Amino acid sequence: MGIRKSVVAGKFYPAEKESLIEQIESARKKELPGINLALKNNNILGGVVPHAGYMFSAFQAVHFFEIIKQSKHKYDTIVIINPNHTGLGHEISFDSNNSWETPLGQVQLDIEFGESLGINISDIEQKYEHSGEVMVPFLQYFLDYEFKIAPITLTSQTYKNAKLLAERIFESSKRLKKEILIIASSDFSHFLSPEKGKEMDAFVLENIITFDSAAIEKVVRKKNISVCGFGPIMTLIEYSKLISKKPKADILKFGHSGEIIPSKEVVDYISILFSENRDN
Repeated sequence: MGIRKSVVAGKFYPAEKESLIEQIESARKKELPGINLALKNNNILGGVVPHAGYMFSAFQAVHFFEIIKQSKHKYDTIVIINPNHTGLGHEISFDSNNSWETPLGQVQLDIEFGESLGINISDIEQKYEHSGEVMVPFLQYFLDYEFKIAPITLTSQTYKNAKLLAERIFESSKRLKKEILIIASSDFSHFLSPEKGKEMDAFVLENIITFDSAAIEKVVRKKNISVCGFGPIMTLIEYSKLISKKPKADILKFGHSGEIIPSKEVVDYISILFSENRDN
């Protein structure tokens, strides 16, 4: 148990505090006119946020975080569910460190919440993993209050595991009386043409909008769609259905890496907000 030092500072985002703040502020300023701030009035449950280098995906990510900021709602714990790009460790796990450190400082883990989930507690899954870490500087920048994080790695991305994890998160948040927000860390199609990537993403997006997790797993496997965090997305969907009778998913921003560095093969980035209307 200790402090998890940043693994990808200087790679996925700047290692210097001032440069990191400047990069986030630049993306926020550019995107602010197009952010759907009306969504701040909803009861926000979570969102899908891309996890690539900030130079590529911050333009999509800031849409989600700006809406969270302007909602003025304060969350006790931000649950970050990420896929596992290294394959190391358990099927589902909670990080065993006490805190995570980025150039913007340290954030405490919600150990009580993590231990209540009844899943493995281990540090190997996050030791070299970027997809959870890259969410933390955004949270530190946009949220002006003290919060904790609950980093969960979903290595075995199945509907069964997603449903189980969603139920555990729901039960623990109720039992511990925690106000939580879930971030499902995921990029979308990888290394396809912009046109082909959009076509593949559509098969997943149509099932996200209708909250059909089982269909997401089926279509991802059948068509070999390279949405790397479909497990976290399914978990967020299942959690949203436990929280609300009428959850909704709003697509905030599409983009791809070719918009930054022109290429015939790109990675797609999409941010999505999960919420319910206040009168539900």
